[in-house]
Amino acid sequence: MRTIEQFLAYIPLRLRLALWFTGALGAILLLVGVFIYWQTQRTMLSQIDHALELAAVQATLNIESREDRLVFQNLDENRIQEQHLDDDFVVYLLSPNGAVWEKLGNNNQEPVYTTLPAGYASRKEHGEAWRILSQEVAVNGIAGNLQVRQDMELLENALKDLRQQMALGLPLALLLAGLGGFWLASQALQPIDTMTRTAQAITADDLSQRIGHRGPADEIGRLAQTFDGMLDRLQTAFDRERRFTGDAAHELRTPLTVLKGSIGVTLRKPRDTMDCMETLAVMEGEVDRLIRLSNDLLFMARLDQKQLRLGREWIELEPFLGAVLDQIRPLAMAKAIRLEETIPNDLRVLGDIDLLIRLFLNLLDNAIKYTPQAGTVQVSATQTSGQVEIAIRDSGSGIAAAHLPQLFERFYRAEADRARRPGQNGQGGAGLGLAIAQEIARAHGGRITVTSEVGVGTTFTVWL
Repeated sequence: MRTIEQFLAYIPLRLRLALWFTGALGAILLLVGVFIYWQTQRTMLSQIDHALELAAVQATLNIESREDRLVFQNLDENRIQEQHLDDDFVVYLLSPNGAVWEKLGNNNQEPVYTTLPAGYASRKEHGEAWRILSQEVAVNGIAGNLQVRQDMELLENALKDLRQQMALGLPLALLLAGLGGFWLASQALQPIDTMTRTAQAITADDLSQRIGHRGPADEIGRLAQTFDGMLDRLQTAFDRERRFTGDAAHELRTPLTVLKGSIGVTLRKPRDTMDCMETLAVMEGEVDRLIRLSNDLLFMARLDQKQLRLGREWIELEPFLGAVLDQIRPLAMAKAIRLEETIPNDLRVLGDIDLLIRLFLNLLDNAIKYTPQAGTVQVSATQTSGQVEIAIRDSGSGIAAAHLPQLFERFYRAEADRARRPGQNGQGGAGLGLAIAQEIARAHGGRITVTSEVGVGTTFTVWL
């Protein structure tokens, strides 16, 4: 068995399909041929039996008793032959012990069967096949046996011709079926060849190759479309990882460059205590940035690898959001931004309180950062269809519609004027806050949507 499997492993798939198709078709044709042969033999034999029955009826009507035997009355042999008896028919009248009383027919080569039971029988003697109908007859108390026979040469010749035609036609049909099956298999597997060549052409530096199948949406077509979809997802993932790596390197390089420069300046020339303290303060701020960035990157990695375990507890929304707003209020007061909240006291959500604090702090920090002096940030909550909807609206400059689809991507910044700016305690935005907020919402089975109008403001809506 293993030898056969090893042998088949070296045969191309299209040839294997053609062989399987040819074999299955051969088995079907063989079964159909056997059935046709059997049905033809049965039909022709039935016709012969019917002819024998008619001849027997005619002969029986012309039997009479004479002395102690049965004979054919007033009909010579030529007259009987003119009435349905020819050289292929032979009619015997036999005594009960098998002696021949009368015979009609020109064929003198046939054997005489004296011990046949009543009914139909087939016999073959001297290379000739005969079909025989035997039946008992009695006239005026004298009993005998009537045998009507017909030569089956016509049947034998017809069946022989049929066997020859099947012996020639079956291999020819299988040959044509094999060639046709091989061609059809080649056509059907052509997209797979294309997929193979496409896969071989794909490298880490070039994921742009596509199959572009234009055929019907059958199994092969769906496989080609799935392959192209997989390549699209891979290219998107690779592009995102490249961009993520490049942005992370850029974000890390900036504070490291500041640290390197500050250390170098300090070492190159003497500085008084006040200058050293100022330099150390700058360096501490950059180190804080590095720590925050590292923590954010580690947090995103844990989210991606599904390693973050969520605590689940019911959280009363009004006191929870009030506490979050209290944490962010000093930043709002520094810019004279008015915080407005509309939160019903009967709403609650199920989730991890620490992660949800981080989510809303990120969104509120982002809203305050891009809201001008004396602006407004509104926080409202409603319940709709089993979900709680928390909306955070700011009166900032807004975001162009072209940037909204990418807004939650990592390290993405919508506009040049929304690039990293020094924030609270020297914190600059690394473009991870919204991405982290979105991942936290997804981890809770929710989502974040954004709407914005340039010159009017932006609204982030959290669904939990």
